[in-house]
Amino acid sequence: MTSHQTTQTMKPATAAKKLGVYLEATPAEFQEGVVSRTELNALQADPPQWLQELRRNGPHPRPVVAAKLGISISGLARGGVTEPLTTEQIDALKQESPEWLQQERATQAEVRKEAVRIKEKKAARDEQTG
Repeated sequence: MTSHQTTQTMKPATAAKKLGVYLEATPAEFQEGVVSRTELNALQADPPQWLQELRRNGPHPRPVVAAKLGISISGLARGGVTEPLTTEQIDALKQESPEWLQQERATQAEVRKEAVRIKEKKAARDEQTG
């Protein structure tokens, strides 16, 4: 009996998300096809020029923009940023440092501190119960 293994494929949107790039900025052949797991791994291991360029200069999807600014995706929305941004635009925002960005960074810092506090509290509790 031979085992027949089917190739795992994904939609271009899923592949773009896994690669951390904005789908609409990818080449047409990427957007129109399906991407196999093998192709995705190859793109990650040895990114072609277009992928390197997108990762370097954008436009970047919201999760990447939020990470580069040090805030949450919700914070982006509260700040009125709904479109993908280029690296240049992100750098300009960092330079301007508008009030909303400062507030969102402070909020994110508090969230991180709280997460650490909760983790430490749980670790202490686990240690006591042994």
